[in-house]
Amino acid sequence: MAILRVDEIRNMSREERLDELDNLNNELIRERAIASAGGAPENPGRIGEIRRTIARIKTINKELGE
Repeated sequence: MAILRVDEIRNMSREERLDELDNLNNELIRERAIASAGGAPENPGRIGEIRRTIARIKTINKELGE
């Protein structure tokens, strides 16, 4: 799953943003579970990227009043 830029998020519909937010939250849970179990993540910086993208989506939703 690609990390989204602000202009890409703004061009999405409300439903698309909410679906993407759900997918990212699920991916974050999976990545944290792997890390907490002591496994080596494929991409160590992925958790931070996911968290930043979730924050971007939530910020844009708030700006648009959704």
